[in-house]
Amino acid sequence: MDDRAGRFAGRPGPVDTPRPAESRPAAGGRRRVAGLDDDALQRPTRCRGWLVADLLFHLLADAQRALVTLASPADGPADTDDVSYWRSFPAGGDPDTTRHTWYVRRSAAAFDRPSGVVRIWADTAPAAVRAAGTADPQGCITTQGHVLRVADFLATLTTEAVLHHLDDAVRPADWDDLTYLLKATGREPLTDRDRVALGEAAGWFPLLG
Repeated sequence: MDDRAGRFAGRPGPVDTPRPAESRPAAGGRRRVAGLDDDALQRPTRCRGWLVADLLFHLLADAQRALVTLASPADGPADTDDVSYWRSFPAGGDPDTTRHTWYVRRSAAAFDRPSGVVRIWADTAPAAVRAAGTADPQGCITTQGHVLRVADFLATLTTEAVLHHLDDAVRPADWDDLTYLLKATGREPLTDRDRVALGEAAGWFPLLG
């Protein structure tokens, strides 16, 4: 997890269990990533210390973990849920967070070109979504030393996918956080001024539904 995960410790929940047809962040991510060339994959993101390729490698690791976790049933009861889970990942200054950030950067850089990460992620992410769609939401699984209900585990993945989708999204300089969220989710329409500022990226909005 990166240093922003802890910000969700107080998030109201749970969210609905994602199904393949409802996985808007995953589908939106695939559309955007498919159009990125090697230069675009080397742009910085809002996730501290990570380029786009680094961020995508982190999401690849999440998809791989989802496949393993959904195939790792556990006896209940759950010892954490989709809110308390984040308390294991303190925000900022944690040595484990720093190590993970550096591990991701080095791993993404090991590919012969940035788009190598795209190919693997494009195969793995849909498989994880399909596995989520066939899982029993009331069953329990184990991951990272915890036991969670499947529904809560999928909610943590959805939270992270949404967060990182916004990490790499275009944002005009005059948008504050509230404006960004309202327009990124389609709650407020883009103005003509917004469309000029966003350019080609205006066609990506709304980023989330």
